[in-house]
Amino acid sequence: MADVARAAGVSLATVSRVLSNAPGVGAATRARVRGEAERLAYVVSPEASGLARGTTQRVAVLVPRVTRWFHAAMLETIESELRTRGIDVLLYQVEQSELRTQFFTNLPARRKVDVVLLISLPLDEREAERLADLKVHVVVAGGQILDYPYVMIDDHTAARAATDYLTSLGHERIATITVNDPASLYYSSAAARLRGYTDSLAAAGLEVRPEYIVRLPYRAESGCEGIRRLLGLDEPPTAVVTYSDEIALGALRELQRGGVRVPGDVSLTGFDGHPMAKLFGITTIDQQIAEQARVAARMAIDLMGRKSVRPAVLVGTELVVGDSTGAPPRT
Repeated sequence: MADVARAAGVSLATVSRVLSNAPGVGAATRARVRGEAERLAYVVSPEASGLARGTTQRVAVLVPRVTRWFHAAMLETIESELRTRGIDVLLYQVEQSELRTQFFTNLPARRKVDVVLLISLPLDEREAERLADLKVHVVVAGGQILDYPYVMIDDHTAARAATDYLTSLGHERIATITVNDPASLYYSSAAARLRGYTDSLAAAGLEVRPEYIVRLPYRAESGCEGIRRLLGLDEPPTAVVTYSDEIALGALRELQRGGVRVPGDVSLTGFDGHPMAKLFGITTIDQQIAEQARVAARMAIDLMGRKSVRPAVLVGTELVVGDSTGAPPRT
């Protein structure tokens, strides 16, 4: 910085104001300082700037697995929002039990970040309590944990909307392929969506049939396996509500492979708003992932700036009707 000041013929304070975009410097002087800084390849040290402000200018993002579209899509927007503010991201994938144990035992992000942002990561009681030991702000995206500020959708209402749509088409034998959500004392999207499904059936005067509820691990192949189980029943369903678009894509593939017409024989809905759902014409619930991510990132930015944030933000969802749903087959 001293070299830049000498070359530009200004004080260190002026260089500091220019490089931090502070007011009080004329346009010509500002251009001269930036020109000399560029010529000398001078870059402001984030560590030094953060130390002066009493912050690290870093956010730790905890995500189960970045290979899942939902997590990757949310991470992409969060990272972009933070990067435009000059904030670095430390990424921790913690889906595997040993990685979760390691993180919440060792707390590697302690003293390294200003905010920890969790993306759709259900925690047990001990893990949630360990977050407090980080002694930093916590933001939750896609779920709710204790009293930390969060942004999410109303999974119950969204899943009910998907099932309501099927009942409005005249379906009475409606099944669901859901997932084995990790145990959480605070929030489970799978449990909330299952309640939306059962509440919709009850409101329509339909029986909740246990054999129509298939629980499987979260992967696209679960759609294939779930459909095989449902089609093997003595009275198979005429419609299936799936936990995610990825599972719906697996289900669609299995139905096509078996010569089952969609929606002529079986109607199918997904959940998420995945681009592939639109490509394959799957009726889905768009949960506005990018908007959830933007809100979560701005929460983190405001907390770093010692600003207050809303404790809870619910982002709206939209039922996007595609080619995979229609009236039930005539008997």
